Amino acid sequence: MGAQSRMTLLLVLRFWRRALLWVCLLLAAPAWSADILLTSAEDGAGVQAFAQALAQQRPEDHVTFTPLKDLPAPSRLPANTRLIVLDLPGLDWRLQDAQGPPTLVLRISRLQARQRLGHTHPAKISLLWSDPPLARQLNLIASILPQAKRIGVLYGTDSEFLLPELREYATPMGLEIVPQLWDNINDSRPLQNLFKNSDVLLGLDDPQLYNPKTVKNLLLSSYAQQLPLVGPNAGFVKAGSLASTYSDQADWLDVLDRLLDHPPTSWPRSLYPEHFKVVGNPQVARSLGIEQVDEVAVAARLAEGEKRP
Repeated sequence: MGAQSRMTLLLVLRFWRRALLWVCLLLAAPAWSADILLTSAEDGAGVQAFAQALAQQRPEDHVTFTPLKDLPAPSRLPANTRLIVLDLPGLDWRLQDAQGPPTLVLRISRLQARQRLGHTHPAKISLLWSDPPLARQLNLIASILPQAKRIGVLYGTDSEFLLPELREYATPMGLEIVPQLWDNINDSRPLQNLFKNSDVLLGLDDPQLYNPKTVKNLLLSSYAQQLPLVGPNAGFVKAGSLASTYSDQADWLDVLDRLLDHPPTSWPRSLYPEHFKVVGNPQVARSLGIEQVDEVAVAARLAEGEKRP
């Protein structure tokens, strides 16, 4: 073989090596990357930390946070943007424009959505619920208080719509929902009436009923009647209720990571996070003469139950 032929062969081999290298790099790289925009009216350290955590979790995507005040109308955002709204003012801004990009809404409860949307559900908006699922809270009660069969539920005009669903979940479990309207938080008589007819009180995530003004009356009445309060959320457990299920930042990042791996056309209209934790208040358990909640074990037991059909 002549020198020219050897040179030609060498060049051909180099070409194919480089071509093979490029093919390997293309196969190893993600098939696509997304422009993910997070926004909220609030621009504090917590929101920034959440955006940074999502960016670290999805390095192949372009993840940015822009305060709501710095954004144009939703329809003026690029159509391929994947928008994540982190508070209610952000949702109100998004709802003003039907032509905006596909949107995931976090930190919104069923009650808040009902107040804003009524029975409607705008297109291209997925609601990721912040309040604990009712079925999960009932299963928590069944797990930590198996003797409790009469589930007392305070409700207001805003949260009344949750009662039929609550009964639907409770009946197959052998539980009775004992509802009590509380339309005047300065009147304790509905509380006393409910406590007399219940084994445990399940708090709905209704800020008209469970707030800093009512917490003292609710919890003192609960202790006086030796009646545990479950829920309405993790924050209320710190204030003095017995236990609740909740999802933290890691759980929400897991939800977002899974949804963002799929095209927006496949996003659910609404969703509770699959992963969650249990928080208990040992001091409250002791004061009520109840066994302390084993948070990890109870959460694992509830999660296993949800996996079964």
